[in-house]
Amino acid sequence: MDTPDAVPALKSFRTKRTLGKKQKQNRPLPQWFRLKTDTKIRYNSKRRHWRRTKLNI
Repeated sequence: MDTPDAVPALKSFRTKRTLGKKQKQNRPLPQWFRLKTDTKIRYNSKRRHWRRTKLNI
């Protein structure tokens, strides 16, 4: 049987791929993008905090 501390590491490739995508999406805007003249976007409104908002996967 698995030890309890090793169980979170057991994930399928599908789950791992989803977690990787969400990890890449969870980043701020580049600074050079904010300096563009005609953009109204100032921050990433879809940022996710790991403790406040869960992914439900």
